[in-house]
Amino acid sequence: MKPPPFEYHAPATVDEVCALLGSLEDAKVLAGGQSLIPLLNFRLARPAHLVDINRVDGADRIYERDGGVAVQALARQAAVEDSELVARVCPLVVDALRLVAHRVIRNRGTVCGSIAHADPASELPAVLLALGGHVVARSTRGERTIPAAELFAGVFETALAQDELLVEAWFPASGKPSAILEESRRHGDFALAGVVRAGDRLALFGVAPTPVLADPRDPGRGLKPSGDLEATPDFRIHLVRALSEKAFAA
Repeated sequence: MKPPPFEYHAPATVDEVCALLGSLEDAKVLAGGQSLIPLLNFRLARPAHLVDINRVDGADRIYERDGGVAVQALARQAAVEDSELVARVCPLVVDALRLVAHRVIRNRGTVCGSIAHADPASELPAVLLALGGHVVARSTRGERTIPAAELFAGVFETALAQDELLVEAWFPASGKPSAILEESRRHGDFALAGVVRAGDRLALFGVAPTPVLADPRDPGRGLKPSGDLEATPDFRIHLVRALSEKAFAA
């Protein structure tokens, strides 16, 4: 299938990106495109403008700051997965990335793009939430920090404004013990349910409209997951309980 018509923009700086997002109506940012392009092809997304940020120089850094790891907007998932710095400071991120789709997808997909896409079955938003990380958003109005606990608003929805670019995600050092476990039909498929342990904190994904923090003593309490052809609500609750027990036993 072919995407619907749109006007294409290829800015060269972050300031140019922010200016476009601030002046255009109904614009989408293109980074890795591993989520956006399928949505366009299936006509599930119909933006009037596409702002391609791949020509922005210096927006793919992975660096250490404030006791954690900062990942900029164009850092590819494979590069973060292979980073010695990330493996040393925040190995939980590396563990999570190895569960994201397949390597060919991670070669192009970005960490920040996955977080901004906010798929409730995605691993990286849950990792950011479990660790208590944040993102940095920029617009022509300035720059602001959004904690993970305030970022995810619903299915594919975040607190990012239409004119804001997610320029960086920051993950605190994960240390030990930490773990990410999920259950899927096949490796690389979206998880039916998953859990992220970061010390005494537990985040769940695939069982609510957003990643959620849960009580490790009773991770299924209050959950009302949806059912589909892949799993019933009761089965998803069973999975998070079993996976949580395994994560904390480890």
